[in-house]
Amino acid sequence: MLVKIAALSLNYRDLMVINGVGNWKPTSRVVPLSDAVGTVVGVGEGVDRFDLGDRVSAMFLPEWRSGQLTRETYVNPIGGPINGGMLAEYVVVSQDNAARTPHSLDDEHAATLPIAALTAWHAVARRSRVQRGETVLIHGTGGVALFALQFVLALGGIPIITSSSDEKLDRARKSGAAHSINYKSTPDVAAEVMSLTGGEGVNHVIETIGGENLNRSLKAVKIGGTISFVGLIAGLAAQINTYDFVTRHVTIHGIETGSREMFEEMVQIIDKHGIVPVLDSTYPVQRIREALQHLAEGKHFGKVVITITASNL
Repeated sequence: MLVKIAALSLNYRDLMVINGVGNWKPTSRVVPLSDAVGTVVGVGEGVDRFDLGDRVSAMFLPEWRSGQLTRETYVNPIGGPINGGMLAEYVVVSQDNAARTPHSLDDEHAATLPIAALTAWHAVARRSRVQRGETVLIHGTGGVALFALQFVLALGGIPIITSSSDEKLDRARKSGAAHSINYKSTPDVAAEVMSLTGGEGVNHVIETIGGENLNRSLKAVKIGGTISFVGLIAGLAAQINTYDFVTRHVTIHGIETGSREMFEEMVQIIDKHGIVPVLDSTYPVQRIREALQHLAEGKHFGKVVITITASNL
């Protein structure tokens, strides 16, 4: 299918691809950016899942359509370092690698879904299986964390969110967080969580920081709880207290985005509950360098979006 791109959103992995960091460094020139939304303006022979005029997003992992992630489906992520990305006016997309976007969202909001939102949905709904009344500790206020906050609320859970910024915590509370913890002024996050939960700990943790922060999560989760491990911000390795892992009888799941089936399931929930992604800022495509710099500074709250329209080309 030929898709006319309307909007894109930025992720930290885009910075790593563009800056050539570690395994994200392309071996040859590649079009960057993974998240986008656009309209089908042309179809090839055999296309039967979509019609002209449908609004779609390409899936980050094109071969992962349903079921568990396998070695065969964990290949060719969109947006580098090998497979081309979405930063273009028009992109050719296989119908099997695309899904319809929520009817309730405009282009700018819909463009934020393929990585951050899907990762959060995978963690909250598929792995942790959050139930009504369960407590969920969400670390940070980045893109995945804010989507996790919204999905926990939609499923009837009780979100507790952390940050080093009182301003961001205030905004998170206004977005529905039941409790907030500033980990700079309250460094013993686990003790505060225990106080908030009557000494039980939370049912689930959405671990978006990684590294040694996992030790905080292990001390904050209740016996038999779950930790959905997403983040690499604090590093790729750490000294972990395995005694807490054993005595908490905890299940830790590694979370890698999600399948097309999960995306389609998430779209239904977004439309049903009227979930609106949190946007930090929107830039025309000519200012993409400025947008990437804004992302790199880490001061944003919500997603940074790029628009491609006739007026800003």
